[in-house]
Order: sequence, then structure tokens, then C-alpha cells
Amino acid sequence: MIGKIGLIAGNGRFPIIFAQSARKKGIEVVAIGINEETSKELEKFVNKIYWLGVGELEKLLKILREENIRSVVMAGQVRHKLLFDKDIKIDQKMQFLLGNLRNKKTDSIIGAVARLLEFKGIKVLSSIIFLSDCLPKKGVLTKLLPDERVLKDIEFGRKIAKAIAGLDIGQSVVVKDKVVLAVESIEGTDEAIRRAAKYGREGIVVIKVTKPGQDMRFDVPVVGPDTIRLLQEVKAGCLAIEARKTLIIDKPETLRLADEAGVVIVAV
Repeated sequence: MIGKIGLIAGNGRFPIIFAQSARKKGIEVVAIGINEETSKELEKFVNKIYWLGVGELEKLLKILREENIRSVVMAGQVRHKLLFDKDIKIDQKMQFLLGNLRNKKTDSIIGAVARLLEFKGIKVLSSIIFLSDCLPKKGVLTKLLPDERVLKDIEFGRKIAKAIAGLDIGQSVVVKDKVVLAVESIEGTDEAIRRAAKYGREGIVVIKVTKPGQDMRFDVPVVGPDTIRLLQEVKAGCLAIEARKTLIIDKPETLRLADEAGVVIVAV
């Protein structure tokens, strides 16, 4: 039984949804918000919250130790590029961790932090531990159905997305008529979609996947209302996600917005 859990919160609504679900189960949530990423709104949904910079690893460990937290969840994206921003403070422990990595890929950095926490006796739990209802089953989720062109683009793009994800470059590709318009990299999915829209115009297809052997403790693909608003803005035609492995935040609103925008959502 978990009585108290630490929530290392990134950006977006994922941390809020997690905190709400955990508290419904009677679990005390102590959040660690990241100044550069986490929404201040999270404060309303947790028992206690601390704030630190993305590079303050020593402070993170101190908080977890003083709060006697033995289990944590990492929820919400932390932009990889922040650790390479010259204006971001990186403490000695984070510098040491980064300096001992073979590479600076997202998985390498987050995995190293997770291993350090485990070494300190803090178990890193799956980020979807209380959120199984947010993982869609396979099939078309919207009222609008994909046409033959879109289905072919999904099949084409999914293989490429999986290959890119396996290299830990990104988890999304954008295609149209079997042409790759953009591949997600360090800038994130939203910017990849905006880049693609410059070339594909209307009807682009966004495919978002998990990495081969995805560690569900962190970096789980997430979509939600904001995703659909962006797709509507660029007049995209379809969003394809992986069934049972992608979180849909605020699912009823997400699907409603997609139907209104004429965006097909397919779980494959």
C-alpha cells in the first residue's frame, strides 16, 4: 500500500491528472515542481509542493529525504533542451551525472536520474499507475473515419516513427502522401507539427508512438486538448497514436474538440 508519493512534475496537465487520481485513492501527494516547466495550477491538487530549478538535483534529493518519500512518479515532459541552456543553473550533482553519461539522449538523462533515485532507496513507479482509463483501446476514437489516403499515411509513418523513437531522437513524425514532412527532435512535438505545416498545408497526418521497449515510468506519449487545438490551427487531418500506450488527457474534451475540428484520431 502506498500512503505517500512524490510527484516529480513536468509541464502540461499530466501531473495534475495524476495528482487528482492519486488523491482519489487516499494517497498523500508531495509534488516537486520545476520552475521552468510546471504549472502553478498543480498546487491546488496536491498536499504539498516544493519548487526547484530543472538542474537542481541535490535539492530534489534533499526534499525527498526530508519528506521521507520512498516512492515517486515522474509525470509531464521536461524539455531536454533546458539542460543545455546557458542561463539554467546546473548544480554539482547534476553536472556530475551529466558528465558520466555516454550520451545526452533523453532516455539516458532520465534513466540516470531514475537509477540514482533507486540507489537512494526511492522506487520510481510507472507514471500511468492510476491512469489506465486514459489509455485508449485500438480503433478509431472519433466520429469522423480515416479515408484510404490517411490509412496509408499512418502505415507509412508509423514504421518511420518507431525507427526514430528507437534511436531516442523523438516520438513523432508528420507525413502526407507518404512524404515525411517533419521528424520530432529536441524541440518537441508541437514545433515539429508547426514545421510540417509549412510544407504539407492541409491534411497532414501526425503519428506519435512509444519507443521500442518503452519504460512506462517516464516519457510516456501524451496528447490532449492542446494537441487538438494545434492540429486545428494547422488544419491537420489525423492524429495516430499507439493503443494502450499513449495517455489521452481530458479524453472527453479531447475527442469533442477533434470532432468539431474534423481531426480523425486513430489508436493503432
